[in-house]
Amino acid sequence: MYQARYLSGIVAGKMTKSNVLGYVAAQPISKVIRGINAFTLGAQSVNPNVQVKVVWTNTWYDPAAEKEAAKSLLTAGADIITQEQDTPSAQQAAQDAGKYGIGFSSDMKAYAPKAELTAPIWNWGPYYAKVVEAVKNGTWKTGQDWPSIQSGIVDLAPYGDMVPQDVRTLVDQKKQDLANGKFDVFWGPIKAQDGQTKVAEGQKMSDDDMLNMNWFVKGVVGTIPK
Repeated sequence: MYQARYLSGIVAGKMTKSNVLGYVAAQPISKVIRGINAFTLGAQSVNPNVQVKVVWTNTWYDPAAEKEAAKSLLTAGADIITQEQDTPSAQQAAQDAGKYGIGFSSDMKAYAPKAELTAPIWNWGPYYAKVVEAVKNGTWKTGQDWPSIQSGIVDLAPYGDMVPQDVRTLVDQKKQDLANGKFDVFWGPIKAQDGQTKVAEGQKMSDDDMLNMNWFVKGVVGTIPK
């Protein structure tokens, strides 16, 4: 999902006018932190001046709290809102304010058609089919499986009408580069909030390092709760 997050960050980085993006964060675990960082790096890849402001709700599902968090980010200058939770409340807050949003987990355009630019989405069908076939032929084993965007298990929802063609073309090319292994999100150089180099140029974060990520990249405005 961090790869899809990166791609959605490119959309946000190209579409923002204020250079402030808002992120309604869920629980402070590595998965969420990794998504915030990936989104930020994607936005910065096309707009080095962008900031990503983070507000934590400490929820997985609380539409009212998530909407209030989004409103606070809009008040703080964000003109594009994204989130970790599966509810469309943050997208609705963006639409109510006449701003844009990027959904999560599923396409949320039905709930905020004037706001949603796209959304990182899950498509579990290919994974389920692979597992079922492995069970049928006796080759299934326990273990971790972390397929890339090439698998189709993670993707972007269709673009909103407001996304220009040049942005779509750019993102689609980056998606192809990810699928082909030409680059990945957490390849160096990458600096943390405090300027410390976390991934040197020419180096790549391991899966284990990504799974245990507990720091923000430079450009994220916010802290990680204890």
